[in-house]
Amino acid sequence: MLRERSIEQNSRLHALLQDISTQKQWHGQHLDVECWKRLLVAAWERANGRSAEFYPALDGVGMDVVYTRTSRLNKGEMSELVEYATVWAIENNVELHDAPPPVSER
Repeated sequence: MLRERSIEQNSRLHALLQDISTQKQWHGQHLDVECWKRLLVAAWERANGRSAEFYPALDGVGMDVVYTRTSRLNKGEMSELVEYATVWAIENNVELHDAPPPVSER
């Protein structure tokens, strides 16, 4: 599948995730960018009436979560996700210093 999101959108999301991962803990733990991305994508999906899928693990131990990959998002979806992550960060007192302004403001 051809990726439809823009390079600017991808850069903005990763700048947000970097700011979040360096400034916030989740349940007493520092999480890396990938974990924060998974948490924010899952929360964004639920906010939009969708959810991740759960399957029995291939090795038979527990369950695995299959979530939407950001590489499969189109430009509109990526914009929504970036907006969701930005609002979450602001509401949770994350100082956003690496995020470039939205493309429409350049």
